[in-house]
Amino acid sequence: MNYKFNEKELLKEFQEYIDSTYSSHYSKDNFQATEFIIDGGHGTGFCIGNVLKYAQRYGKKGMASDARKDLMKVLHYALIQLYVHDLEEDLPLFVRS
Repeated sequence: MNYKFNEKELLKEFQEYIDSTYSSHYSKDNFQATEFIIDGGHGTGFCIGNVLKYAQRYGKKGMASDARKDLMKVLHYALIQLYVHDLEEDLPLFVRS
């Protein structure tokens, strides 16, 4: 595929970013806090809230590299929300998180 917007390289970088979160302080004893939040039925609010948080913070804190990190966080929380969405896909709307 001949991508026009560097998608192949950006997706590779995104994968590396996600991989790094599994060895960071966000992951303790093979569990991430996000797992407990999703299991508690609060996944959608948590994920969408974080997407909004980092999107609104974009470009307002630190250097350009910090803004880029915020975009990675937006993408990661959006991806986790896709997972939550798929988990809840067959649930009635009033039961979803």
